[in-house]
Amino acid sequence: MTRLFLILAATLVPLTARAGDAAAGKKRATACQTCHGMDGLSKLPEAPNLAGQVEPYLVKALTEYRDGKRQNEIMNVVAKELSDADIANLAAYYAGIQIDVLPPG
Repeated sequence: MTRLFLILAATLVPLTARAGDAAAGKKRATACQTCHGMDGLSKLPEAPNLAGQVEPYLVKALTEYRDGKRQNEIMNVVAKELSDADIANLAAYYAGIQIDVLPPG
């Protein structure tokens, strides 16, 4: 049991060590607001909402756009200039936006 706990703890350390600065992410998000909105709620039907999205997913997606592993004409250009810190900060900002999801009806 102790061994399992240590393995789980070791896998979580890199996730917390990469946590971004949401305040810095908010400042950097001005480049994102045209499509995704400053509040993370998309203004365009082809752009996804980012508010409340899972932070590791946002890091993965932005890194893949930057590195060309994920293709989107606009995102590849925008993400190309992002540093690892920029990506972590943007992910922390958008993941930190609280949204309420209500079932229909």
